Amino acid sequence: MTLAYSGQHVELREIVLKSKPQELLQISPKATVPVLQCEDGNILEESLDIMFWALQQHDPQNWLQDHDAQTDLITDNDQHFKARLDRYKYADRYPEHTETFYREQCFDFLNKLEERLLTQAYLFGEQIRLADVAIFPFIRQFAHVDLTWFDQSPWPALKHWLNRFKQSSLFTRSMAKYPAWQPGDDALFFPSDTF
Repeated sequence: MTLAYSGQHVELREIVLKSKPQELLQISPKATVPVLQCEDGNILEESLDIMFWALQQHDPQNWLQDHDAQTDLITDNDQHFKARLDRYKYADRYPEHTETFYREQCFDFLNKLEERLLTQAYLFGEQIRLADVAIFPFIRQFAHVDLTWFDQSPWPALKHWLNRFKQSSLFTRSMAKYPAWQPGDDALFFPSDTF
């Protein structure tokens, strides 16, 4: 979403993680996605690093405003909420507790977001910021573990925020499906001119 927003056209190589091409392993021993290889040869292997890079190239609506406060909230998401979310999503891999127990472990963070969103449209005011786009995918994942339960949950502002993003052209453009890349394939570019 940040690449699309900032207008950064990149050559896209859609990877099937069960069959990682050698070209990925050569530039990124971690072999995780996303990976961005910059024109200067620099390799970015974390989503947040790629987002910062894109915004440093072009940030027309100042998504980086309140950078330090945004970074604190994103760090809370990445270091605490995500681990709890993973246990909720994959509760069968963690049989020491129930799915309900793991879901409830996520509530503190969700309550924190709800509190912010009760008085403003986005996490840091009335306009989208980096934190919204960085945290949105994880809230979407949480909601989709049990969408029927989530739809009944006590976070009306958070649900409204989530649905606004899910219905946005920025999200739908970013979710376009691409064929898996194979060596020798013609280049595909994101965002494509077909949006």
